[in-house]
Amino acid sequence: IEGADLRSRSEQNFVRTIRLEAPRGDIVDREGRILASTRPAYRVQVIPNELHGGDRTFHVLGQILGESPGELARRVGQPSGRQRFRPVVLRGDLSYERFVQVESHRYALPGVVTNIGPRRHYVEVDLAAHLLGTIGEVGMRQLALPQFSDYDAGEIVGQFGLESQLEAHLRGRAGGRNMVVDVAGREIELLDEIKPIPGGRVVLTLDLDLQRIAEEAFRSTDPEVPDHMGALVAIDPTNGEILALVSLPSYDPNSFAGGIDSQTWEQLLSDPWKPLRNRALSGEYAPGSTYKAVIAAAGLSEGGITREEEIFCPGYYRMGRRIYRCWKRGGHGDVAMDAALKNSCDVYFYTLGVRLGIDRIARYAKGFGFGRPTGIVLGAEKAGLIPTMEWKRRVKGEGWIKGETVSAAIGQGYNLVTPIQLAVAYAAIANGGRVLRPQLIKRLETWDQKVLEIFTPEERSRVPVSREIIEVVRDGLIAVVEGERGTGSRARVPGIVVAGKSGTTQVVSLAFVKDLEPEEIPVRYRDHALFAAFAPAMAPEIVVVALVEHAGAGGGKVAAPIVQKVLARYFEKHPRQPEVDETPVVLAQESLQASAEERRP
Repeated sequence: IEGADLRSRSEQNFVRTIRLEAPRGDIVDREGRILASTRPAYRVQVIPNELHGGDRTFHVLGQILGESPGELARRVGQPSGRQRFRPVVLRGDLSYERFVQVESHRYALPGVVTNIGPRRHYVEVDLAAHLLGTIGEVGMRQLALPQFSDYDAGEIVGQFGLESQLEAHLRGRAGGRNMVVDVAGREIELLDEIKPIPGGRVVLTLDLDLQRIAEEAFRSTDPEVPDHMGALVAIDPTNGEILALVSLPSYDPNSFAGGIDSQTWEQLLSDPWKPLRNRALSGEYAPGSTYKAVIAAAGLSEGGITREEEIFCPGYYRMGRRIYRCWKRGGHGDVAMDAALKNSCDVYFYTLGVRLGIDRIARYAKGFGFGRPTGIVLGAEKAGLIPTMEWKRRVKGEGWIKGETVSAAIGQGYNLVTPIQLAVAYAAIANGGRVLRPQLIKRLETWDQKVLEIFTPEERSRVPVSREIIEVVRDGLIAVVEGERGTGSRARVPGIVVAGKSGTTQVVSLAFVKDLEPEEIPVRYRDHALFAAFAPAMAPEIVVVALVEHAGAGGGKVAAPIVQKVLARYFEKHPRQPEVDETPVVLAQESLQASAEERRP
């Protein structure tokens, strides 16, 4: 009876191919706790080829979505060729209420498609954001590269951090569905379907508990005082595994998951404190007095000094007509190596540095891993700078000045290191001389947790000093924290012997701020504070390095308490009995210092 009409309608039915995106693989910490996962997101898309009466469609969608119809039309554009059949996402993460509104009007909105797709979700919001990284639509330049040959425009890829470095493993494989739809775009029948395969799972070396306590330690408890900025690295010195990696200020990677809006992106780019910058890897800072451990090792190895030799510190060091001050104006008197490390005597290390010379200092510094990238899997790592005579001639076009060695010997001058380099160097002191590649990945698994690859420790080199010399330096570092009036006493952990070294680095010349009270100095001109530590001192399990930008106070005062909180949390999770052979070491340092004081004239 209605044959002609029904035949006409059936001829207008056609098959729509729907892409089924694969969820990205989970990223979890060493205990399996999820850091990055995938959640369902309600999406509204438009297929340009099926869009009839576009003005009316965009008007209705604009009312539901709360957007300008013109803006929606601009987003769809006027694609040609194959692009006419590709869905254009108008909203990638709708609330359930608006999703239902669109669904209820779909009979009047030809070309409009709704579905539920996977969306990246960072469970801890901005925690470890620089480590995890971000995702975004593949760019046109990326599409021209061989590794993106099987990607289509509009696909989501990792852009920074682990999301980028492990893109091939995390990506997964998309599926598809062929549906018969009628002239109004309504789905009538499922013809066939290939289910998507989720991306692989990544198990990190990171300990979520330590990451949390580390980031919390930078926060201010006073609402009138802003949070600290800076970086922290915690590493296992036995195998190079990263236990915590902090860079602050941070950002919320969830903002990138569905395509970051222009306003948020502009705020991130224009922020003067650069929240997108990974300070732990690409922040280059003078190491300050944390460098003295390397100078001490170099001096002992080269015969420039012995452990027992004393150097008199009157509070200053004279070279020609130039005076270099010690941090303690009244001086430290006669000091041997243990006391020099414990009290961070500048004059002692000025003297030792001049005896060594800048090129020998550089050779040992590079032997501890400074001046080159550590090789961590994350991108955008800086190499830092360890100056030499040849470097200055090549870069500055000038000869080396002997007075520059004085500054270099206490970690100032041209010296630049990254927090992760400092952690690797102190891990080498802690483990007896092995310079390890930092490891962030424990293993790679399939989505259903079948192991694909296990990562093992990698030794890159050995420090150019003997184990006996390392032990002498370690004893001095113990005195820094555990000794009476040591500059690192705020890093102490009850029941655990901690070794460490504080540091303070100038941001501007002292002459620039000499007439200002500390609170009057603009934040950007205040000193940085550093502290590097490992524990238990005689059998180290963890190294922690903290750098607080523009702290305006010494590393022992500001950075050491941050390190202490991370160490305390670690040993709360891994309780142990104090080793009986550790206490005598500390007492030996006190005895050595006392005997040195008795020999003073």
